[in-house]
Amino acid sequence: MPDCEMRNDLYMTLEKGEFEKGGKSVARNVEITVYVLDADGQILKGYVAAGSGEPGVDEYHSLVLYHNNSPRWVEQIKLPIPVDMFRGSHVRFEFRHCSTKDKGEKKLFGYSFVPLMQEDGRTLPDGTLELIIYKCEESTSLADCSRYLKLPFSKANLPSNNQTLKGTKESFWITSFLCSTKLTQNGDMLDLLKWRAHPERINDSLSKLKEIDGSEIVKFLQDTLDTLFGILDESSQRYSLKVFDSLVHIINLLQDSKFQHFKPVMDTYIESHFAGALSYRDLMKVLKWYMDRIVEAEHQDHIQQVLKASEYIFKYIIQSRRLFSLATGGQNEEEFRACIHELFMSICFFLSQENKGISPVAQTQAVFLRTFPAIYSELLKFFTVREVAGFVRETLASLPTVVQADSPLEAVKLQCISKTVESQLYINPESRCILLPVVLRVLQTCLQEQRDLVMCARIFTSMLSLIKKEENGIVEPAVSEEVELIVESLLGVLLRTILEISNRPQPAGPAMRLQFQDVTGEFVACLLALLRHMSDKHYQKLLQAFSSKDDLRDFLLHIFTVFRILIRPEMFPKDWTVMRLVTNNVIITTVLYLSDALRKNFLSDKFDYKVWDSYFYLSVIFINQPCLQLESFSPSKRKKILEKYGDMRVMMGCEIFSMWQNLGEHKLNFIPAMIGPFLEVTLVPQPDLRNVMIPIFHDMMDWEQRRSGNFKQVGLC
Repeated sequence: MPDCEMRNDLYMTLEKGEFEKGGKSVARNVEITVYVLDADGQILKGYVAAGSGEPGVDEYHSLVLYHNNSPRWVEQIKLPIPVDMFRGSHVRFEFRHCSTKDKGEKKLFGYSFVPLMQEDGRTLPDGTLELIIYKCEESTSLADCSRYLKLPFSKANLPSNNQTLKGTKESFWITSFLCSTKLTQNGDMLDLLKWRAHPERINDSLSKLKEIDGSEIVKFLQDTLDTLFGILDESSQRYSLKVFDSLVHIINLLQDSKFQHFKPVMDTYIESHFAGALSYRDLMKVLKWYMDRIVEAEHQDHIQQVLKASEYIFKYIIQSRRLFSLATGGQNEEEFRACIHELFMSICFFLSQENKGISPVAQTQAVFLRTFPAIYSELLKFFTVREVAGFVRETLASLPTVVQADSPLEAVKLQCISKTVESQLYINPESRCILLPVVLRVLQTCLQEQRDLVMCARIFTSMLSLIKKEENGIVEPAVSEEVELIVESLLGVLLRTILEISNRPQPAGPAMRLQFQDVTGEFVACLLALLRHMSDKHYQKLLQAFSSKDDLRDFLLHIFTVFRILIRPEMFPKDWTVMRLVTNNVIITTVLYLSDALRKNFLSDKFDYKVWDSYFYLSVIFINQPCLQLESFSPSKRKKILEKYGDMRVMMGCEIFSMWQNLGEHKLNFIPAMIGPFLEVTLVPQPDLRNVMIPIFHDMMDWEQRRSGNFKQVGLC
């Protein structure tokens, strides 16, 4: 994290060596001594670590391989040298022959060295180096390091005409690996970071940024971002486009799974370290420039990369504007608002383009919609919720209403709506009322076409979960209006959807069956939740909204059929008693509201047998449900159910009695078909229900005798 963690460790492995006998009859016993020296030739004390957790020492001694002129050590050491001491420092390797005959100091016969940083600021590159071994027999010859530092240290660095050193058989190999948050081995990165020293290289350095390895960029993320915004502040007219493209490249680099954990570094930089108070002007200008060229652009790849980075582009724009406002007391605010409005006008224009099939512009539209919801939270930092909701509504409303089936825009549009409904912007009631109509329009279209049902169910669930009543049961006007809009747009199509998916043959395979059951359950839960939120006012408006008796008739048939599906034994698991009771409570409440519509619109000369038959059939199977036979429950459970819901069988029985009495001469239409089902209800061991149903049964007997003139009780009792 910026300013929190700093690391500068050089790992060096002593790989192997090739040595001459040196006039001896047997091979040498070679030991390496490793020192780290500063620019003045002084040994840096305590900066050589032999292992993890080991304390730093002044020098390191390798193991000794007995009589071996081609030893392979493969010993790794760590050199935790501070960043400010890296320039000018070098590592020296001294080679000594160890012998039991020499009682004194081990005999020095050569040395190698390697500088840690080149003159241009680049550090020692990672990888294996073949170092030159210079002959030396006196330690005093090494006292003045300036004498040998002018010499080449690696055979790879030797000039082509120097065949003497190139041809020597003696060599020493090391492997180095630098872990640093401040030093780089990349010349292009170094040129970019030192742009002030070489302003003539800025254009070239910005062009080469995309060629630099991603790990190198994220390692110097804060310094790179400081560089980009420094260039933008000083030379915006000349480099604004290239700086913008470089910023897009870095942002998209962090989308890679390899570098995703650097996103918090970017976030911390924006919140705590970013200082570009004027940058928002150039960022907005270039972003709009790209938006205005989408429709006519031949190649969309780069523009799509820009749109993928739009979340962080907006983060920089908003933070820059906030810094400018703090510094100036809010100057030019109207100008900034106007620029944002113009930017969204450009967005709406390119989103409104209708395309055939999988066109490049349609793919670009899909890319934008994937990232669009991430922008909401940034806009809310500067604009009110109603203003942001207005931006979002206009943007989503600009999408083509008719889209080709094979267009990538279809699924992405619904995903964008889903993220919008789950966002903080939609959770706020003040902005939700602005967004709701456009969300309902998209959802209604998808349900009518029976596509993307899983995503539709998810969106519907999120919408309904936000509707809450007050503790005292009073519904706020805003909530009531929200329920009214949802009922008007989605209740009818929701009923048809449940009927459609319930009547489909279940797909083969356990995974597909599970998905099928899940989406059915979600839509059922949505229906129940919506009906529970409906009040007298909602039912009145719903029933008044039907333009013809045929439409009302279709609605009643649909809802009665769906209710019959809901009370099927297999609809819920056996132990879901509470869910069944809630469902039944919703059903009987709704039936009580719809009974009045049935009496007013489908009696006398407007009598419709099919609707009435569906109503009575639903009522009978409702009463006969096992979950409502309270006599089979324990006394305590029965008491709790009666306290909360009452005996719903009696309620439904009373409604049947009332509806039967209203039929008049039309009772003949149900004789003798309903005699058996009604008789079954009279056998329920509930005295209040029997007292209601027995008069109906006797009345049916009278009508049957009048109809046939030959009444028989056999088979009925």
